[in-house]
Amino acid sequence: MFQAVLIEKDEAGTRAGLREVDEARLPEGDVTVEVAYSTLNYKDGLAITGKGPVVRRFPMVPGIDIAGTVRDSAHPGYRPGDRVVLNGWGVGETHWGGLARVARLKGDWLVPLPDAFTPRQAMAIGTAGYTAMLCVMALERHGVGPDKGEIVVTGAAGGVGSTAIALLSGLGYTVAAVSGRPEEADYLRGLGAAEILDRAAFSGPAKPLAKERWAGAVDVVGSHALAHVCASAKYRGVVTACGLAGGMDFPASVAPFILRGVTLVGIDSVMCPRPERLEAWARLARDLDPAKLDAMTSEIGLSEVIPTAERLMAGQVRGRIVVDVAR
Repeated sequence: MFQAVLIEKDEAGTRAGLREVDEARLPEGDVTVEVAYSTLNYKDGLAITGKGPVVRRFPMVPGIDIAGTVRDSAHPGYRPGDRVVLNGWGVGETHWGGLARVARLKGDWLVPLPDAFTPRQAMAIGTAGYTAMLCVMALERHGVGPDKGEIVVTGAAGGVGSTAIALLSGLGYTVAAVSGRPEEADYLRGLGAAEILDRAAFSGPAKPLAKERWAGAVDVVGSHALAHVCASAKYRGVVTACGLAGGMDFPASVAPFILRGVTLVGIDSVMCPRPERLEAWARLARDLDPAKLDAMTSEIGLSEVIPTAERLMAGQVRGRIVVDVAR
């Protein structure tokens, strides 16, 4: 038996609770992992609160991130005792995830945990930090270096935004942070933001084109915010889009793309190929300041996940939430 957050569904709807689960109920997989830490991400919040159609099979253990140690393995790439990390692959949606003491997974989904990180640090990064690194890599791949101009980060106080600011500023970029929480200004400056912009300026309908400003962008909001960012991108600017906190719609014009040659790059962290995952984790080990990682991280126990998910969906959580599944 092991403890897990379990989402169940019946005629009355879905509900999440902390349960004792028999290991015989674990799903199929060729690697069993003793989970040390997981995280609470926006997608997990949607699943636990039932505010988004994230879960595709019931019952479901949420938790799209896992860091732990291999207990048993029939996979040729892993042996008992190996430290591993997992992000995405539908875990927490179609396959039981990390908000539990034990997980059974496909070995092809795992990557070795870099020596630079403890399991807790790996989860302080989690899918949010790994996604932020994919955005930075995309900006670089499209020729946006620190000399090209300012980078704007929307949803700046969240997990992706916080890590993106820390990474970009550490690499020498000038970063403007967009947030609707003025009380987080000192926190964002501490991560490296040079300027804090009010989210209100990125709300409502955007003009087809606005004054050129951004050489690049990391957008986690979508909807009107993404439209505003694209409209004010510089000639040949690059906008990375990786989230939908503000909505799935994109009420924009083609003008930035056909008149300024702006590039909109979609960032998918869930099914991202293994070589790019390995590169992202190697870059995180090299480029992310551990002190900034600590500043953006808070820790909770497994028993605190459900109420914290409600706070997350209400926009009352900043940075990264690490879950110690042993408490």
